[in-house]
Amino acid sequence: MDVLDEQEWRSRAAAHRARLEALIGGYLALRREGRAHPVEDFLFTYYGHRPSRLLTWHPGAGVVLAGARAGELGPGYADTPEGAVLDAAELLPRRLAAVRWIRDLLAAISARPAHLGCFGLHEWAMVYRLDPAEVRHASWPLRLPPEDVAALLEQRGVRCSHFDAFRFFTEPARPLNVLSPSRENRGELEQPGCLHANMDLYKWACKLSPLVPGELVADCFALARRIRAVDMRASPYDLSALGYEPIRVETPEGRAEYAAHQRGFTEDAAPLRARLLAACDSLLARAGRVGQDAAAGR
Repeated sequence: MDVLDEQEWRSRAAAHRARLEALIGGYLALRREGRAHPVEDFLFTYYGHRPSRLLTWHPGAGVVLAGARAGELGPGYADTPEGAVLDAAELLPRRLAAVRWIRDLLAAISARPAHLGCFGLHEWAMVYRLDPAEVRHASWPLRLPPEDVAALLEQRGVRCSHFDAFRFFTEPARPLNVLSPSRENRGELEQPGCLHANMDLYKWACKLSPLVPGELVADCFALARRIRAVDMRASPYDLSALGYEPIRVETPEGRAEYAAHQRGFTEDAAPLRARLLAACDSLLARAGRVGQDAAAGR
């Protein structure tokens, strides 16, 4: 096992917390005031990783924190003569199926070329032919009249490959999608140009935590936060009062701008996906060793 001296790991834990506090301070302030925010809220309401968990740094599996005791680090840690370490023998068996599933999905997406032609119309499909009172972010006006939103979708169609976005389409919008994403075929359809597939790197990092380093979770969160802003700027909602300048995907210029953002996010996500994939492979290899040790009575 690797051993981190006390000064180093405490410094990393403090830096992690300071970085995340700067990123989520605005969200926490809004939450204390009971105010909703269509961009900031998503990363906590949809992904469900509590701020307190995000702020807590972990070294990942197989790293001993010198000078630490398990009691001060929370659940999942065990004491060793050198210091505290995540108890892989306890945590890994319960996570193994999830690690394998995440690993296979990440590998499939990594092997696929990026498609940049969806232009963010999934958000438009979520309000298509809806009564205004039923719109998810009803506190915010649409940039275009509902009939113009519908006309854009009907003229251009939708090419959404992401199941968790597609499942929020309105019923009349679903036939407009040229693909039929489902839980069963997401490994066949999800691709690295999709904003939601790249935001989901944060989701997979959370599911792997605390078995992956806190810095990886934070990097995925920071990317997801940037992507969510573009996701909603390209939506039919007018969020200019919140400082989000619209990306007008109803125009050729707006579609070109959106595709440029997609291309950039694809490049930024690739090394994070590779790090998560490597972490999964390492955890699976460690699980094999844990199983061998258990079988041998060690």
